[in-house]
Amino acid sequence: MIDEKLLSEIQDWIALDPDQKSIDLVNNWLKSNNEAELKKSFNGFLEFGTAGLRGPVRPGPSGMNRAVVGRTAAGIAAYLKSRGLTSVVIGRDARHGSAEFLQESAEILSGAGIEVHLLPRELPTPVLAFAVNHLKVDCGIMITASHNPAADNGYKVYLGGTVDGVLYRGSQIISPADSQISTEISKINSKQPRGSKWQVVDESVIDSYISLASKTSQSKVAIKVVYTAMHGVGTETFLKTISASGFSDPILVKEQAEPDPDFPTVPFPNPEEAGAIDLAIKYAIENSADLVIANDPDADRCAIAAKDPDLGWRMLRGDELGTIFGYYLATNQSNSGRTFANSIVSSSALAKIAEKYQITFAQTLTGFKWLAKVANLSYGYEEAIGYNVAPSITNDKDGITAAVKIAEIASVLKSEDRNFFNYLDQIWEEIGYHRTEQISIRVSELSRITEILNKLRQDPPVKIAELIVKKIDDLLKPADGLLPTDGLRFWLEENVRVIIRPSGTEPKVKCYIELVRPTPSKSEKIFAEELVKALRVDLSKVLS
Repeated sequence: MIDEKLLSEIQDWIALDPDQKSIDLVNNWLKSNNEAELKKSFNGFLEFGTAGLRGPVRPGPSGMNRAVVGRTAAGIAAYLKSRGLTSVVIGRDARHGSAEFLQESAEILSGAGIEVHLLPRELPTPVLAFAVNHLKVDCGIMITASHNPAADNGYKVYLGGTVDGVLYRGSQIISPADSQISTEISKINSKQPRGSKWQVVDESVIDSYISLASKTSQSKVAIKVVYTAMHGVGTETFLKTISASGFSDPILVKEQAEPDPDFPTVPFPNPEEAGAIDLAIKYAIENSADLVIANDPDADRCAIAAKDPDLGWRMLRGDELGTIFGYYLATNQSNSGRTFANSIVSSSALAKIAEKYQITFAQTLTGFKWLAKVANLSYGYEEAIGYNVAPSITNDKDGITAAVKIAEIASVLKSEDRNFFNYLDQIWEEIGYHRTEQISIRVSELSRITEILNKLRQDPPVKIAELIVKKIDDLLKPADGLLPTDGLRFWLEENVRVIIRPSGTEPKVKCYIELVRPTPSKSEKIFAEELVKALRVDLSKVLS
């Protein structure tokens, strides 16, 4: 039998749910006494944080559905109105539920008296971020779960201009805006008025984004690019942008070029996941390509693969690409008044490049919501393949401008009979060889993450991979000017840094390794690989 308290909660929820399909599914679970599914759906309201909402598409307060989205839109409307903010632009990707969630949001926000603009179709997240500033609206909402599994969807929130003393300029919300919106959402306990008054954003806005993005890069010599949108929404925008930049049409991975919310060719639609770009690399080998470019499903992140003379075709690590961008921008543009930034878990290489070329440098907490708040930012990145090479266009990570810029770099290197790997060696000769690695441990229960971090705080390791731990920083009590965040930073012998923290978007513990060697000589690289291998093994045990 279903617990009476749970049954009462379910009945109250059904009374306000606008989606008959959702109601029917919950009623079927009730009739079949399916307590397991009911508890998954009624396990508290989906948490609204600085990443907005993200969760599985399913009925009830614990899933992404019209009822949850409607309450969230109503809470956002209340937050905006309490600050005299009156306008919003809403975009969406092609995931399950995205079109319905956009419609629900539009009706609720319009019914609350907010001026509503809708992007005309499924488009990349960077286009939404651009539209917030281009249209000069107060808020942006992007319906996407980015690179999460197919079952998920989500809700990102942006603010325009200055709100509560924070210069947002079309960037994602930070604390305390998240908790303030969450409080407003919690107050919604009745049906909200619905409106039908909104404007569809004109194609000229999208054309403006493409025009500006294309002007950030240009082709030097012809290169052959293989491109995959990872079953997401990047193809159309990327093709128009790279063509306007003067490049030849890329070779599309046909199986992944069109939006498909089931992501049939990849278990996880994330270029970082093992095997995710294998199909693109197969195309590259068959077509003797120079470069593989991959966007994640909402095209705010970018990954590349190229042919390593020593190892063959491989994807570059996020820090390798981040370092390439930083060095190229530092050595090919005026550095006066410019600022580079990356996140605390990213490589220290960018800071060294900035120092060498007299560029102001800033380090932030993980997430582009923090990088976007850096004053005078001219380039920023985080190791999870998020890059912004043109902050004046979008104040967020942007996989389209990053993709076109890396095509430019590839064409320059080809004109000089060089490749990404000897270019990296050139950088390492200047600042030392930086080898980074990420380990992710997926957990079934979020409480497990807290247990792991608490154990490390209470009984920290004296050695990791036989390297003595020289110092431990508890990032909840930072001493270097950063805001508190849950995580630990270990400083080890052999110039090794290890950071352990919870994922901000998935049920994972993440571990970030960086080791620095004097040069990129063969012996130093072999030493680094062996040490990374030992660290991976030992840290996997520590985190299990």
